[in-house]
Amino acid sequence: MKKQAFRKWVLWLAAVMLVLAVAGCGARQSGSGPAPEQNAGSDQSQVKDVILATTTSTQDSGLLDVLVPDFEKKTGYRVKTIAVGTGQALKMGEKGEADVLLTHAPKSEKPLVDSGVVVNYRLVMHNDFVLAGPAADPAGIKQAANTADAFKRIAQKGAIFVSRGDDSGTHKKELSLWEAAGIKPQGQKWYQETGSGMGQTLNVASEKQGYVLTDRATFLAQRQNLKLEILYQGDKGLLNIYHVMQVNPEKFSKVNAAGAKAFVDYLVSPETQKIIAEFGRDKYGEPLFFADAGKEDK
Repeated sequence: MKKQAFRKWVLWLAAVMLVLAVAGCGARQSGSGPAPEQNAGSDQSQVKDVILATTTSTQDSGLLDVLVPDFEKKTGYRVKTIAVGTGQALKMGEKGEADVLLTHAPKSEKPLVDSGVVVNYRLVMHNDFVLAGPAADPAGIKQAANTADAFKRIAQKGAIFVSRGDDSGTHKKELSLWEAAGIKPQGQKWYQETGSGMGQTLNVASEKQGYVLTDRATFLAQRQNLKLEILYQGDKGLLNIYHVMQVNPEKFSKVNAAGAKAFVDYLVSPETQKIIAEFGRDKYGEPLFFADAGKEDK
């Protein structure tokens, strides 16, 4: 009898433990306890992917090919680069579709800063825009008195001008220069838009032997493949300024705030600024960018 009683007691205990185990699983599935993946996802500092929206010039010049791997190695973050026109990059920021922006259109960037869409807005570097074209220079822009005069000469001659036409920082600058010259080129037979990035637009201009406004860095990086020369440069109005900024996590909770801040800090650090200042010097005989972090905005 004692043996049977003990056996019944063991069976009863096993049944109780089974009931408790089932109840515990049910409670976790119903959400009464925190799920492990929820705990991990709530800590944005653990998100390793950083979405960088930037202008094509930083990509086409080869600068990002140097900076991104260095940043990833030093921080452990993975950068997903989306190289588009500055206008499109800024729109991505407005929608919270990127974590950090690196662009070169200060007038278009300012509304995002003022509205709080972006924060931690920092000056990074500059180079300049130049007017390139065929060596024969049919419009004679080498003799232009200033940038406005150069654009007027192109229009008066009806010489082919190839525009990016993509709302990029370069396109925005180009349109402002036409406006300053008092010319509306849209619709003119000699004015042709590619809707493409700087590298592709330079290739089209080279094929058609047309004039083109380009940032110096991309032109120098691709010069060996082009039948174009720099024909006009040096005007103060051709300065090309780059800023980096975080998309505001208070407005867009899904952005990787920690990763974005790490990228901003990296770009303005003395070590990275030295890399930027030297980039291109060994290959082209001159740097493609000038480091500006810590200086007054231009």
